[in-house]
Amino acid sequence: MNEDFKKIIEAQLSDIKEKGLFKEERIISSKQGRKITVNGKEYLNFCANNYLGLSGSEELITEGKKALDKWGFGLSSVRFICGTLEIHKELEKKIAEFMGYEDAILYTSCYDANLGLFQTILTDQDAIISDELNHASMIDGVRLCKAERHIFKHSDLQDLEEKLKQTQGKRIRMIATDGVFSMEGDIAKIKEICELAEKYNALVMMDDSHATGFLGQTGRGTHELGGVAGKIDFITSTFGKALGGASGGFIVSSKENVEFLRQRSRNYIFSNSLSPTITAVTSFVMDYISQNSEPRERLWRNVKLFRQLIKDAGFEVSPQEHPIVPIMLGDAKLAKGMASELFKEGIYVIGFSYPVVPEGKARVRVQISAAHTEEDIKLAVEAFAKIYKSYI
Repeated sequence: MNEDFKKIIEAQLSDIKEKGLFKEERIISSKQGRKITVNGKEYLNFCANNYLGLSGSEELITEGKKALDKWGFGLSSVRFICGTLEIHKELEKKIAEFMGYEDAILYTSCYDANLGLFQTILTDQDAIISDELNHASMIDGVRLCKAERHIFKHSDLQDLEEKLKQTQGKRIRMIATDGVFSMEGDIAKIKEICELAEKYNALVMMDDSHATGFLGQTGRGTHELGGVAGKIDFITSTFGKALGGASGGFIVSSKENVEFLRQRSRNYIFSNSLSPTITAVTSFVMDYISQNSEPRERLWRNVKLFRQLIKDAGFEVSPQEHPIVPIMLGDAKLAKGMASELFKEGIYVIGFSYPVVPEGKARVRVQISAAHTEEDIKLAVEAFAKIYKSYI
């Protein structure tokens, strides 16, 4: 290894560690689920995006085995050469219908979908107006496109409108927002955003990864909750959270928009097709959640119970109704220390502090699943209360 380069990397790693930003990866030796095994010990898992409790479920394992036997492991090809199976088209049809759109296009991840969208649709004659707390994949996607970039303050409609006024000379303006912001669990003001887009003749793009499958009356997502069905031009989302937790992502839009992405989106055209097993199992998941509301109902019962109990225990939590529940602690050392002590108590959570979240806004983020039992939730709250008392 080049010695000069080695020294540069070592110095950067040292700096990351000194700032308390080094990310340890704990090795799990079990399936994903409400309980996971780390170093031979079992933990209650409160930090996965397994909202509907489907990750590791027997139903999905059974479907995966069937799919592997029928379709094989991989395709060794991109979609337009010899990588489009019947199940790819079947899943695209199901996800489009579920989301209320004309068509859908599959990507290997939602990160990939976000990278593919902006650079394909927007040119140097256009402008992108993005919420400051958007996910990293959206930020990277915006960086890859040639459009003029504007950032509006988080959920600040007045600032968004000002940016729309400033860019009225552009060929296309696109507003980009998360549906649900992952660090806060707060939900975009999507109805008002769509009203501004209509007023100023702008497009709207929304990443709804933390909502698809469970938010809204029938689980369609933030657009259903906000009553803006048909008013968002592009929705990107993932199969890697509520919809089974494996990988893969998609974009839904009009038939023309999706066809244009198939023709010009480089990371769709030049990437191997989504794994047949993941595609087939996700197709099963779409049928399952469309016909079975019980996991969604159980999730929201669990969310309501946890939020009430954690508030009763004296902790500050956001008023948002979402399975992401940040326990606001303020102090970075307190957040890191509490997460570490909770791990010793058999509760798997992660602490977050600056620069992942603003200074003074350190928190332990809890994520509730339909797989959790009432006893799991009570045990977690009791552990939080017990450990917090040892710090004050």
